Amino acid sequence: MSETLSIEHPAPADFEENAHTRQLSGWAARVAMFGALAFSAYQLCVAAFSPFSSLVMRAVHVSFLLLLIFLLYPARANGRGANKLPWYDIVLALGGFALGFYHMVFEGDLIQRSGDPNSADLVVATLATILVFEAARRVMGWALPIVCGTFLAYGFFGQYLPLSIAHRGFGFDQIVSQLYLGSDGILGTPILVSATYIFLFILFGTFLEHAGMIRLFNAVALGLVGHAQGGPAKVAVISSGLMGMISGSGVANVLTVGQFTIPLMKRFGYSSVFAGAVEATASMGGQIMPPVMGAVAFIMAETLNVPYAEIVKAAVIPAILYYFTAFWMVHLEAGRLGLLGVPKDQCPNPWLALKESWHLALPLAALVFMLFHGFTPMFSGMMGLALTAMLILGAALAARISATALRYVFWFAVGLGAAAFAGWGIVPVLGVIAALVLANFFVKGGRETLRTMKTGLVDGAKQALAVGIACAIVGVIIGVLTLTGAASNFAGFVLDIGETSIFLSLALTMIVCLILGMGIPTIPNYIITSSIAAPALLKLGVPLIISHMFVFYFGIMADLTPPVALAAFAAASIAKAPAMKIGFKATQIAIAGFVIPFMAVYDPALMLQGDPKLAAVVYIVVKATLAIYLWGSAAVGHLWSPLNMIERVVAGGAALLLVVALPVTDEAGFAVAVAFFIWHRLRTRKLHA
Repeated sequence: MSETLSIEHPAPADFEENAHTRQLSGWAARVAMFGALAFSAYQLCVAAFSPFSSLVMRAVHVSFLLLLIFLLYPARANGRGANKLPWYDIVLALGGFALGFYHMVFEGDLIQRSGDPNSADLVVATLATILVFEAARRVMGWALPIVCGTFLAYGFFGQYLPLSIAHRGFGFDQIVSQLYLGSDGILGTPILVSATYIFLFILFGTFLEHAGMIRLFNAVALGLVGHAQGGPAKVAVISSGLMGMISGSGVANVLTVGQFTIPLMKRFGYSSVFAGAVEATASMGGQIMPPVMGAVAFIMAETLNVPYAEIVKAAVIPAILYYFTAFWMVHLEAGRLGLLGVPKDQCPNPWLALKESWHLALPLAALVFMLFHGFTPMFSGMMGLALTAMLILGAALAARISATALRYVFWFAVGLGAAAFAGWGIVPVLGVIAALVLANFFVKGGRETLRTMKTGLVDGAKQALAVGIACAIVGVIIGVLTLTGAASNFAGFVLDIGETSIFLSLALTMIVCLILGMGIPTIPNYIITSSIAAPALLKLGVPLIISHMFVFYFGIMADLTPPVALAAFAAASIAKAPAMKIGFKATQIAIAGFVIPFMAVYDPALMLQGDPKLAAVVYIVVKATLAIYLWGSAAVGHLWSPLNMIERVVAGGAALLLVVALPVTDEAGFAVAVAFFIWHRLRTRKLHA
C-alpha cells in the first residue's frame, strides 16, 4: 500500500497586494516585531475593555498602521532600502505613529472648535493625509492612491467643472478638516470597522491556521473527494471553501491552501493555467462564504445598520451556488481530459482526521452560534479568538495526558468553560488564558506553544495592514462625497437609464465595479460603488441588502477579471503560469459570480429577502442550479460525452433563458433543457454503441 499523500504546507510565496515587504534582520526586525505585537495587544485591549472614545480609537489604529507600513514596506521594491531600514522611513514611521495621538491629547479641544480648525489642526490633518496616501501606495501600488487623489482633486477644483458635475467650492480648511479631524473621512466608518471587527477576525483566522486548521481542511477534502474523477481540483474547491469560512481573504487563501492544491493538481494532469485558475476562483469565494466572509461584510453591516447575521443570511445560498459552480466546472474539465483522482490508498482517512482534530472546529462553532444568537460581531470574534487561544495553549498540556479518553475530556472541558465564560464576560476568559500561559512555562513543549502564539499575533498584525490602509485611504473618497454631495450626480444618471431598463442600470453598475476593481481591492471598490451606485439601485426598487450585495459580488469578481486580477497573480506565483491566462480561465470557471447577482435582483428569494416562502426559495435555487449545470456544460464542451457546437449553443441558450426574468422564459428554459438532456443522452449512447 502506498504512503498517505502529505498535506503539509510549504511557506507561502512572498506576495503582498502590490508590493513586497522588507526582509529585516537584527534590531530592525526586533523593532518591527515589537510594533506588531503592540498593535495586536492594543486591538485586543480595545475589543475587551473599550478604553478610548470611538474617534481616538480609530486615530490610534491608523497610527499603528503607519508605523508598521513604513517599517515593513520600502518606498521602492528594488530601490535603496528594499531590505534595509533607512533613516527617513524611521522618521516617517515614528511621525505617523505620533500623529494619531493628537486626537487623544486634544480630543476635547477638537470637539469644541469643530468646523473651525486652528493652524495646528490643519498641519496635523495635512501631514496625516499625505502619510496615508504614501502608505497606501507602498502597500497597494499606485492605482488606489490615484483614484482617491482624483476624488480629492475634485474636492479642491470641482467648482470649475461643467455645471452638471460641479459643486459650490470649498476652502482648504474645510476639505482637510473633513478628511482627518472628524469621523467622515480617513477616520470614518471603514476604519472603524477595521479597528474593531476586521482585525479580530484576521487574528482569529491566523490563530486557527497556526493551530492546524488548514491541515485538517485538506485532510478532510482529500479523504472525501481526492479519489474521485478530477479529485485534486475538487480538493482545491472544498479546501478553499472551508478556509474561506474563517479567513475571508482571497489572496491569503491562494497563498496558503494553494501551496498544497496547485502542485497536487499539476501532478495529476491538470495544466498549470487551469490549476491556478481553480485555486484563484475557489479562494476568492471565501469573501462571500459565511460565517466570517470578508471584511466588506462587516463594513456593509455597519453601513446599513443591520445585524451581521442578516448579511450572512443573504450570502449563504449564493455562496453555495458559487462553490457548486467551481466544483461542477472542474468535474467537467476532468471528464473532458479523462483525468483520474488520487489513488485511494494515498488519501487520508477523513474521519480519522476529524477524530484527531475535531476540537479545532470548536472556535468556529462558537463563532457561528454567537453571530446567530444576537451577540455583536466584535464580541463574537473576541470569544472565538479567546477559545482558539485556549486550544493552542492547551495543546502542550493535553499532550502530557497519555490516555486518549482523558485528552478528549480535557478538550471538552475547555469548550464548555469557554461557552460558560461567554455569558459572564471577557475578564474570566482572560484569567483562564493567563493561567494557561503560566502553565505552559513549566510544561515540556509549552514554550514552543507560546512562541506559536507570539507568531500568530505578529502575523495577524501584518496581515491587517493591507486591509487597514485600504479602509483608511478610501475615507478620502467618502469625505469628499459627503462634503460635495457628488454621489447624487451618478445616482441620477443611473436612475435616468433605469427608466428605460433596469437591466442596463445593473449592467452599468457591474461595469463600474469591474473597472474600479482592476486597480483596487474589494474593500475600496465596494465602498466607492456602494456610495455612488447602491442608492440609485435602491430607488429603482432593488432591496437594500441586495443592492449592496450586487456591488460586493462584482467587486470580488474584479479580482479574477484581467487585466489586473490579484488572485490570479497570486496563483501564478505558485502555478508558474502566465497570470493573464489564469485570470481568463478563472473568469470562465466563476461565471456564476456574474449571473447570481442579476438573478437575486429579479428574484430576492435567492438571497432570502422579502420574507420568501419555502417554495419560492426552492424554485429559484433549482432554477439557478440547472442554469449553472447547463452553462458549465456549454463552456467546457462536455457532459456525458463531448458536446458538438450545436449542443453547446442549445445548452447555453437554455441557461440564458433560465436567468432572464421575462414572461415565459422560465418555461422555455426548462423545456429546452429537457430536450437538450434527452438529445445528448441518446447521442452519447449511440457514440458508445
